[in-house]
Amino acid sequence: MDTTAANPHARPRNAPPDSALHHLPVSLFGSVMSLCGLCMAWRIAAAAYNLPALIAETIGGAAVLAFLVLCAAYGVKLVRAPAAVHAEFVHPAAANFFATFIISLLLLPAVLLPYAPTLASGLWLLGALLMVLFAWWMVKRWMSVRQQLAHATPAWIVPVVGTLNIPITGNLLGWPGLHEVALFSLAVGLFFTVPLFTLIFGRLLFEEAMPAPQRPSLLIFLAPFAVGFSAYVGTVRQIDLLASGLFYLALFMLAVLLPKLLDLPGCCPFRVSWWAAGFPLAAASIAALTYAAHLGAAFAHVLALMLLAFTTLLVLALAWRTLHGIAQGELKTLTLA
Repeated sequence: MDTTAANPHARPRNAPPDSALHHLPVSLFGSVMSLCGLCMAWRIAAAAYNLPALIAETIGGAAVLAFLVLCAAYGVKLVRAPAAVHAEFVHPAAANFFATFIISLLLLPAVLLPYAPTLASGLWLLGALLMVLFAWWMVKRWMSVRQQLAHATPAWIVPVVGTLNIPITGNLLGWPGLHEVALFSLAVGLFFTVPLFTLIFGRLLFEEAMPAPQRPSLLIFLAPFAVGFSAYVGTVRQIDLLASGLFYLALFMLAVLLPKLLDLPGCCPFRVSWWAAGFPLAAASIAALTYAAHLGAAFAHVLALMLLAFTTLLVLALAWRTLHGIAQGELKTLTLA
């Protein structure tokens, strides 16, 4: 029996001697996404509430550093253990998280744009091309190979609905034709949200419950509405009925999913998969801050600041626990499902 079919981090036959980097999951790029989203949220808060800009820029610097370290580490894994990378790429669940690297390329330019606009533009262009190609490849794969309902997890949302991240920075670049690119990305992302959400929700209703370490990925359900709101508002330059609907859907999903996140520490040990909660909450914080500025009501501002504070504490806790685990040589344990 090929153990890599059940676990993408299992050591393949004839693999070189095991090492810590052999167990490095590509999904850890979700930490970069979380830090980028949190940086953007704090920039909005700093401008709206006269908060220290240094907070946002420090988080942005951490995002850049995390991206560089992870690229170097995963590059070493690719060279020293290509079979492990291949097993991850063909795994029905883990393959979806290769999109976290691509989405990082789309979000980092928003962090870098005030400091290195040329570099930011180049990274965004690379990320946009890779995102469209990866989304096309995943949809083609789903339609070409019979899928198992048990494999339909919230991670399926990331590769295709991830196209919603293209306009986030793209709308800031001011290039000719980018409005059409943004509309294309919105169309693909919002359209595929509907069948994927329905399919995965049905799987959660009628199949066995997801393993406890994978439950943080349920927060991915929040991302299409929160990111969709920001991408749509950035494209049409106004908060209309559709934008308001996306925001309130995000708010409802947050109310449904937050108790599950709060229960997580008592149900299972920490795993790298917990990072799946970081970016959706950061995206929800951005949406809440933007909508509060539009609505102008005191309760909306309070809600947005509370969500930002909670997301900040969560991301800091995830970062500390991840770094502590890696320092203690626990990377193999942290990637277990």
